[in-house]
Amino acid sequence: MTNSIGDITDAACILAIGTNTTEAHPIIGWRVRKAARHGTKLIIANPREIGLVRESTLWLRHRPGTDVALLMGMCRVIVEEGLFDKEFINERCENFDALKESLKNYDLDTVEKITGIPREKIAEAARIYATSRPAAIFYAMGITQHSHGTDNVFAVANLAMLTGNIGKPGAGVNPLRGQNNVQGACDMGALPNVYSGYQAIPDPAVKKKFETAWNCTLSDKPGMTVIDIFEAARKGKIKAIFCMGENPVLTEAQAKHAEEALEKLELLVVQDTFLTETARFAHYVLPGASFAEKDGTFTNTERRVQRVRKAIEPVGDSRPDWLIICQLAQKMGKKGFDFNDPSQIIEEIARLTPSYGGITYERLEKGGLQWPCPTTEHPGTSILHVATFTRGKGKFMPVEYRVSKELPDAEYPLILTTGRSLFQYHTGTMTRKVRGLNAFLGEEKVEINPQDAATLGITDGEAVRVVSRRGVVNAKAKVTDVSPVGVVYMTFHFAESPTNQLTNPALDPVSKIPEFKVCAVRVEKASTPAKKEKVAAKHR
Repeated sequence: MTNSIGDITDAACILAIGTNTTEAHPIIGWRVRKAARHGTKLIIANPREIGLVRESTLWLRHRPGTDVALLMGMCRVIVEEGLFDKEFINERCENFDALKESLKNYDLDTVEKITGIPREKIAEAARIYATSRPAAIFYAMGITQHSHGTDNVFAVANLAMLTGNIGKPGAGVNPLRGQNNVQGACDMGALPNVYSGYQAIPDPAVKKKFETAWNCTLSDKPGMTVIDIFEAARKGKIKAIFCMGENPVLTEAQAKHAEEALEKLELLVVQDTFLTETARFAHYVLPGASFAEKDGTFTNTERRVQRVRKAIEPVGDSRPDWLIICQLAQKMGKKGFDFNDPSQIIEEIARLTPSYGGITYERLEKGGLQWPCPTTEHPGTSILHVATFTRGKGKFMPVEYRVSKELPDAEYPLILTTGRSLFQYHTGTMTRKVRGLNAFLGEEKVEINPQDAATLGITDGEAVRVVSRRGVVNAKAKVTDVSPVGVVYMTFHFAESPTNQLTNPALDPVSKIPEFKVCAVRVEKASTPAKKEKVAAKHR
């Protein structure tokens, strides 16, 4: 996030696109709702009638996968009507002429045809966003989990820069991270192309710094993405995987492929708090301590590093993750893993990571700090890009609208999109153990529009099969207007209904994120004979 959660109430306008905020990020959703009730203009862009629609000034119900067309169409209105921030663009941005040229492809008649949104609504949204300042954009995986997710993010950035809504309170581009420490994991280099603090692996100076600190030789070649890892394992090119705090059997697109990869490994070690679906494939399972059983830090979605304090002793033989890693390294004869306390680890992080340079346990005892925080005298950074962008000038990116990789046809006439429920969390590894949460939502529901349900003769609560080119999943129908005609919606919380056996592994060419949000399916009554052999043939 360029801005802070506390900024939400300062926004004159909020555009929430590709985020079901009150379900997936309920605390932030509550703040957005509060802002809307106190006069902030709220634009919701979402195919589903999510909870925030009730608070919205305007709801843009676009077709799944058409975000680029919608956002660039809004940019075109802003440019044509002279609503852009000329001073900000001249002083702080580049490539504006190329952006303007690209907007010729996004006349509102074309955008309406692509998105399904009336042109008047698109123009209204553009005017509200451009004239209500400051304006903030919030998005989540409804933007990124597409075969053109990177283009979606470029389009979001174009819109924010075009209106000068960067580097100011109540403004910004604010991606909402999907889990409590995803931001922290990325910050620490849990990505294939960077060390901690996003220091590039191919950079010779960075490489030398880490080699000196760790007394070892490091590669200057970026590693594999998780998708590449599983594909390599399926082909026998990777023999062993150490899987920590991840449940790919439920989370990977076309999840059957992940199972096939795991079965071919010579060694699979799973380190987790519970025996997950993935752990059942493991040769060894190492029990990790939960958040309540260890000390450390989490870095949340607003870049805030916060202390985590042990409330109870680890259960059984479970141990903190850092301790397990250090003990394994020591068993392997490796040096540099003789930490006695997580505070010593954050001291090393600060030495090697400029953006964390001023973050210490002592300072965190007084409250969280937002990076970049380069020195111990620095107060932390609540808003990014106030005076300049990291790269110098912000670069406008012309983007071309590309359709999703798999669209409905006669055999698979519906679009499946996926997301989360308020009452379960991610793969349910933790929340499925909680009786009270299961009382609210204890099984998978396939949301289907009443019109589609009537056409298929499906009633609310009826057992159904959802079939894609990759698999078959059983669940119960939830007939609701929340999903538009032609679109069904499922979560991925339930091992009994593993939704990601259906999803499309088509990748964004840059981020290598699969297209979880759009794939073609059909829905059948569970009582009708299944076409198993046809699905199996396509899977092979």
